[in-house]
Amino acid sequence: MAHSTKPKIAVLGSGKGSNFVSIANACRDQHLDAEIVVVVSDIKSAGILEHAREFGIRDFFLSPGKFRSKLDETAESKLIETLKQSGTEWIVLAGFMRILKGELLRHFENRVVNIHPSLLPSFPGLEAWTQALDYGVKVTGCTVHLVDQGIDTGPIVAQEAVAVLPDDTAHSLHARIQDAERRLYPTALRQLLTGQIKIEGRRTFNRA
Repeated sequence: MAHSTKPKIAVLGSGKGSNFVSIANACRDQHLDAEIVVVVSDIKSAGILEHAREFGIRDFFLSPGKFRSKLDETAESKLIETLKQSGTEWIVLAGFMRILKGELLRHFENRVVNIHPSLLPSFPGLEAWTQALDYGVKVTGCTVHLVDQGIDTGPIVAQEAVAVLPDDTAHSLHARIQDAERRLYPTALRQLLTGQIKIEGRRTFNRA
């Protein structure tokens, strides 16, 4: 049997997995010409692992270790081993709540992708939609970016704006941002994995 030449991606997530589902559907429908080889979560009961099983994709629970916000050395080594064994070429973060640093980012330099619920560099960190509401901005959105050693500081790949409505609550605004994420992420990944987007230092350029 011939081996697939499609880019092989691993998806890491800690929650329900709605962005994973949009990416997996895009792969199935050939909107995104990539193969998801493994789905990893640091939460044993995470919905994303159940969704992986529904798609027939290998799911893997990674015990995160002793730290609250990052992987310990043992967990990081196990993750790198799992990704290598699966042939992973790109890592796609879909609500993964652990900070990735060190050896993992060195091994997959410029090949770890994340989506953040704001128009970076505005409102990095947790609950960006609440930050946007509290600050009083009229427009927020979501950002697909490459992951570096900082917190939500890597090169920006793509963004989609979302208007903040006068009667918005944190819940309603977050829901519309999530809708935008599910549209933006598969398209941005397709452009990135096919080389349509070029990376130069901290900047990215569309070749089209």
